[in-house]
Amino acid sequence: MPDLSIIIVNYKTPRLIIDCLQSVYRHTSGITFEVIVVDNQSGDDSQAQVQAVFPQVRWYDMGYNAGFARANNLGIRQATGRTVLLLNSDTLLIDNLLERCVRVLDQQPDVAAVGAHQLGRDRQLRPNLYTTFGQMRRAFYIIPPTQAAESWLKRRLPDPSFSDPAQVEWISGAFLMTRPNTIARAGGLDESFFMYGEDVEWGYRLGKQGRLLLLPDSAFVHLEYGSSTDHQQHVVTHINRFKPQVQVSQLLWVRKQYGPGAYLVLILHYITLIPIIFLGKIAINLRQRRPLLADLGNQRAFARQVGVFLRFFWSTLLNKPGFYKV
Repeated sequence: MPDLSIIIVNYKTPRLIIDCLQSVYRHTSGITFEVIVVDNQSGDDSQAQVQAVFPQVRWYDMGYNAGFARANNLGIRQATGRTVLLLNSDTLLIDNLLERCVRVLDQQPDVAAVGAHQLGRDRQLRPNLYTTFGQMRRAFYIIPPTQAAESWLKRRLPDPSFSDPAQVEWISGAFLMTRPNTIARAGGLDESFFMYGEDVEWGYRLGKQGRLLLLPDSAFVHLEYGSSTDHQQHVVTHINRFKPQVQVSQLLWVRKQYGPGAYLVLILHYITLIPIIFLGKIAINLRQRRPLLADLGNQRAFARQVGVFLRFFWSTLLNKPGFYKV
């Protein structure tokens, strides 16, 4: 039995996986590990490329683009290690992080899962990454960008207080290590999620099994969106902060964890905002003596995005099992 099973989901990222695994083998010592790659119907020669460099990799095909949760669950079922790591293909290790995480799980049975801090491609700490459910929920409310409004929302959706500064409520699925017996008690990733949000919801169930730790002085590089030349960066505005898939998945998470009331409040919030943001922009155009309907692209994009949410409204409200893919 290896000490660790590393599970990587592939979708047309063989070069990233090769770079990732080179960093794993370069920096990891003191433990034994296996590598499992689960392919989401890449339709290319990913397997041949990766196994030409790392023939020991165990490769599994989903047969369709199953997203993050379902592919990782297959990898978990195939894992033989006494610990399991979910690792993104667009990550790089910079030290012997894996051995350190395994040691924490070995020495602290009350810890359910461990993660590490994320560095950007510039090797600088990525700021403003969420570690609590309150932070995530607050991010999906579009309120005036004032200190008073933000303080008001934080009072209604507060963060917990832990005695251990390393304890968090959820850990990013880009790097999350736990034990198979913890997964057996908590259940695997929820397969209704396509991408995003599944690690947040899983954090809630893992947290019932023990503490979740974001290890201090431990980090890995997360290239993020590394599978395209432009890194797939999303143009962020105050009202259009996230891609539609992100918000559909997070709305599903809110419904599952906090119930239909919390979900309906968010949906009502978005619907109510549509006329407000249009009228607000028209008022600005009027004050600036511009055509009334000038520069409404951002507002129209928001309205289209709310339309995407509403396509999933009834299935989300009723918490129906499905595949919530935009």
